[in-house]
Amino acid sequence: MKVSTKGRYGLRIVMDMAIYSNAKPRLIRDIASSQGLSEKYVANLVVKLKAKGILKSILGVHGGYVLNKNIKDITLLEIFEAMEGKMSIVKCVECPKSCKQSKTCQARTIWNDINNQISDVFASKTVFDIMGKNHTE
Repeated sequence: MKVSTKGRYGLRIVMDMAIYSNAKPRLIRDIASSQGLSEKYVANLVVKLKAKGILKSILGVHGGYVLNKNIKDITLLEIFEAMEGKMSIVKCVECPKSCKQSKTCQARTIWNDINNQISDVFASKTVFDIMGKNHTE
């Protein structure tokens, strides 16, 4: 299993928002510039983060995007699932119907256990944990 580019960049965007949380709302162009990404790519990721309630948009002349939650309450699992969908190391864990063998597969149990352990670790780590002492609220 690999964490995709979308997942890594989604985390970077949320951390960028946390760094500038005391400032005015962030514009997509400012996030893109500070992260070295294209505006179009950042816009696509921001839409996903907003849809999951991690970010919210502020309308108007002084609008942009802000965090919708405290960084102590935003988990890695939320971010990665916002970017990728439900975490699953093999397709049959999330969707048993995708494999004809899923009801009799002896390996499926271990895949499910591993998937749950990975999800638990991602759910136990927050943006605050990652940013640590480098970020003050």
